[in-house]
Amino acid sequence: MKKVLLAALMMGATLGAQAQSEWFKNVKFSGYGMVQYQASDQDAKESNGFNLRLVRMALEGRAHEDFYWKAQMQINGNAFDTKADGKKNNMTIRLVDLFGEWQKYEFFKVKAGQFKRPFTFENPMHPITQGFMGYSQNVSKLAGFADRTGEHASNGRDIGLQFQGDFLKNAEGRNLLHYQIGAFNGEGINTGDADNRKDIIGGMWVMPVKGMRIGAFGWTGSRAGVGEKNRYALSGEYTQNDWTFRTEYIHSQGWNEKHTSDKADGIYALCIAPIQKNKMHVKARYDLYREANSWNGFINDANQFVGGAKTLYEIGADYLFTKNLQINLEYARVNDRTINSDKHDYNMVDVELDFRF
Repeated sequence: MKKVLLAALMMGATLGAQAQSEWFKNVKFSGYGMVQYQASDQDAKESNGFNLRLVRMALEGRAHEDFYWKAQMQINGNAFDTKADGKKNNMTIRLVDLFGEWQKYEFFKVKAGQFKRPFTFENPMHPITQGFMGYSQNVSKLAGFADRTGEHASNGRDIGLQFQGDFLKNAEGRNLLHYQIGAFNGEGINTGDADNRKDIIGGMWVMPVKGMRIGAFGWTGSRAGVGEKNRYALSGEYTQNDWTFRTEYIHSQGWNEKHTSDKADGIYALCIAPIQKNKMHVKARYDLYREANSWNGFINDANQFVGGAKTLYEIGADYLFTKNLQINLEYARVNDRTINSDKHDYNMVDVELDFRF
């Protein structure tokens, strides 16, 4: 861990020194951490413990006036704890972002490298401002976090090329339309294209009033060893005066990693309401995911159990000590029909301390 921090600081110092040149301008070193305690009373799988959910360190800046770049590393897992067998818990360190974007024109920008897939509103959101103990299940399973195709965990990212822009300004100078489309390897981060076929992902949304977005997304592609995947998402969001309302439905056609189901879908709906503006909030989320597009599990023709729906009913609150330090508390009642058991219901509690630097 010390070596990782030292390397990051050395990288920051090196680029900081170069920031005075004409090529590198406004170089910024930043990051954040998320420390988590989580407990569950799931039958036969009771658990509780502390976890380093996420630590990220990033460098970003501009080259000339029209070119923006970013490099970001991620660390998660417990590096310092030791298991009962004497072995250390796993800690992963990986590059999550490395891209550059030409931003000369507001209506036409070009991004290349490794970055967030242009699919759903929630996927590109910051993990802290996203608002809950984790991204919704449908985004996690169908946007490349813990994807149902078995792709290694990629935090919703891939390697590729993307075009995007905003246009059609109203009388107030606010753009009413946004578009984004890109071609990607389809294998996730830090991985080459295994089947030489590209994933095409895109979306468009309208912004009829300030704070509102209504969008649609599409995704067609494949993954080596699994086959084709075709997905779409319908999204809506309203954020104004520290209130947030957001909902997204995602549908997927294409086999999962175990080839037990070729369709899946999910929906979430959430509200975050201020008790004290920019200081304290209460929140609630309905979060549903169906791995086989089915409510109840079933035995397929190959005598395999295929799970049904998993639903989380969540309530919580957060408090911001400062803009860079906050605490979050969340309770979830879970109905899990993905397991072959008659005990589907259990409870979860999540507490997080989040900080930025």
